[in-house]
Amino acid sequence: MLPGFVEPHLHLDKAHLDAVRPNPDGTLAGALSVTAALKAEFTAEDVRARASRVPESAVLNGTTLVRAHPDVDPVVGLLGVEVLAELRERYAAAVDLQIVAFPQEGVLRTPGTEALLRAALGKGGDVVGGCTYQEESVADCRAQIRLVLDLAEEFGVPADLHADFGDDTDDPRYALAGYVAEETARRGLGGRVTLGHLTSPAALPRAERLRLADALAAAGVAVVTLPATDLHLGGRDDEERPVRRGVARVRELWEAGVVTACSSNNVRNAFTPYGSADPLDTALLLAQTGRLSGADDLARVLRMVTDDAARVTGRAREYGVRAGARADLVVLGTTVPEDIVLDRPERAHVLKGGRVVARSARTRELLVP
Repeated sequence: MLPGFVEPHLHLDKAHLDAVRPNPDGTLAGALSVTAALKAEFTAEDVRARASRVPESAVLNGTTLVRAHPDVDPVVGLLGVEVLAELRERYAAAVDLQIVAFPQEGVLRTPGTEALLRAALGKGGDVVGGCTYQEESVADCRAQIRLVLDLAEEFGVPADLHADFGDDTDDPRYALAGYVAEETARRGLGGRVTLGHLTSPAALPRAERLRLADALAAAGVAVVTLPATDLHLGGRDDEERPVRRGVARVRELWEAGVVTACSSNNVRNAFTPYGSADPLDTALLLAQTGRLSGADDLARVLRMVTDDAARVTGRAREYGVRAGARADLVVLGTTVPEDIVLDRPERAHVLKGGRVVARSARTRELLVP
């Protein structure tokens, strides 16, 4: 038995769009373009129907807490936030849903977005999001970071920003995690700021990566790696050299003391045309691509979808299998941590607040000696 799994980074409002319009070239730019066009056609009914499939799958997979990142911009307005607020109530007995107001299209380059972020935080948003590379210049990217952290302070909420998510290590817009660490430390926001992706630093020289990891740890900035998306989108231009893995260097982050989790990010859309919101699928994929093996590594990977993911979402004090913790639990077919990651056993029972909210039974029988 484990505490319920935690998905600290999921885009419910954009789930299951791949069947509508797939990504034509598999790049980040392609995903952004396809999704921007589709958002103009979103309706509450459409978003509700697609998004609701994710918490249902997540609970069956043993998840009891999801941090969701619905888009907030002048095209969709607060539609995603409002629909997810409805789903938060609908599924409250089975899963906790945190809502991040996420400016996918940037803030400074998309007039009206700041006002929408403020409105979202006043209408059920739990976290202020950012997309640090989605501005026209590095100066504007830095200004967005400052604005997001200003809003975090003003509304008393955590900040969760997409950052350093690109192959071009010469573009300074994809090298802003260090600036986030500086601003976080300056404002005393340690433990309340998270960065998603962080793929670009993986291509930097080791000394630079280690300096960044130390800065993040010192500032108290957490990292959520998203291997399914990052592997799918990353390295698309690497035609004349080995394709980069495009996944955060998890072991270096661990060794520096950075709180590090992993998550599904997207479910069957232009960013990630795979998945079913299963944290153990993500954990195994990360172990394989991050060369994380053996009992110690795999136990640590398991923490990335349990204890460390709970720390990212601010739930550490009430999380766990212990007296006084919330009875949000998943019952598995094994107690060996490495087998949980490698075998991804059946989630026999899922409990929320001590009540069974999902169960699963699969019969497997060997019919030969």
